[in-house]
Amino acid sequence: MRDALEAAAMRSPHAPARARHLLAAAWVAGAVTAGTALAQQQDYPSRPVRSVVPFAAGGLNDTLSRLFAQALSERLRATFLIDNRPGAGGTTGTAIVAQAVPDGYTLLFSSSTTIAVSPHLFTRLGYDPVRDFAPITSLATVDSVLLVNPQMPARTVKEIIALARAQPGQLRYGSVGIGSSQHLAGALFGTLAKVDLLHVPYKAAGQVLADIINGSISLDFEPVPTAMAHIKAGRLRPIAVTSSQRSQALPDVPTIAEAGLPGYELSLWTGMLAPRGTPRPVIDRLHATMAAVLTSPEVKERLTGLGAAPLGDTPEGFAAFIRRELVRMGEVVKASGAVAQ
Repeated sequence: MRDALEAAAMRSPHAPARARHLLAAAWVAGAVTAGTALAQQQDYPSRPVRSVVPFAAGGLNDTLSRLFAQALSERLRATFLIDNRPGAGGTTGTAIVAQAVPDGYTLLFSSSTTIAVSPHLFTRLGYDPVRDFAPITSLATVDSVLLVNPQMPARTVKEIIALARAQPGQLRYGSVGIGSSQHLAGALFGTLAKVDLLHVPYKAAGQVLADIINGSISLDFEPVPTAMAHIKAGRLRPIAVTSSQRSQALPDVPTIAEAGLPGYELSLWTGMLAPRGTPRPVIDRLHATMAAVLTSPEVKERLTGLGAAPLGDTPEGFAAFIRRELVRMGEVVKASGAVAQ
């Protein structure tokens, strides 16, 4: 820009004076812009920040989001308010953030389902996962576990498959909605095992847990963080985890792949995004704060206790990760045969 200004100025009859004035104006404009950006970063946040969780209270995203919102509030000395906006498998709340004012005061605690899965299930989302958001950082990866009621006779993956074949369409599995991790996990299980499972969508994670505990449904592919208390209390029996490796929180529980269904693997992750156009200084401040949070021993310990593990990367790295996940999960959705109902 400076070279162009110099060239334009020197073509004027009053070249020397005009060049000085133009260059001085450019320097002042640049200094003002830099000063404004620095002020934005230093002053942010100056009022409460709405942190949208696109699922009901009590579920995976809510549990982890509250942990991270509390950490942000403590480190930035501001209030990060959790705003649960469930609906349509998490797409309702996600669309709200996509359409919000990009000033840093509306954030999204995203999930792999709403960002990487739902685009392959729904024709009308209300948002584009790449175009409409400014990635801040990935947050955590989470294991899920196949659960049954302790009264259920099947105790292994192979026994569940055998039972499903003997009773086609009778084994019911719950989820928090179409396109959710639970929905996709069950659909993938049915496809690979060649069995007919009945999907039962609920509006809230707590309802799924209540019905697997009382025996109204047969199976639940539940995120480990929300399953642990019920497993420890003996209300639910863990059969196998959905990830490619055993969970640190449940080291004695095999993976679904090693327990009798080769090729099965489904990973979950959460992340933080802002509406596209959010000032870069705000993105950088949030990223730097979350980087410190994710490497703190106390947060690592809490995540491990919940059956999760910290992730964390740069905004550019998270953007590239989202693009890769869109491709990977598109293949999983296709293989599972899952469709929006």
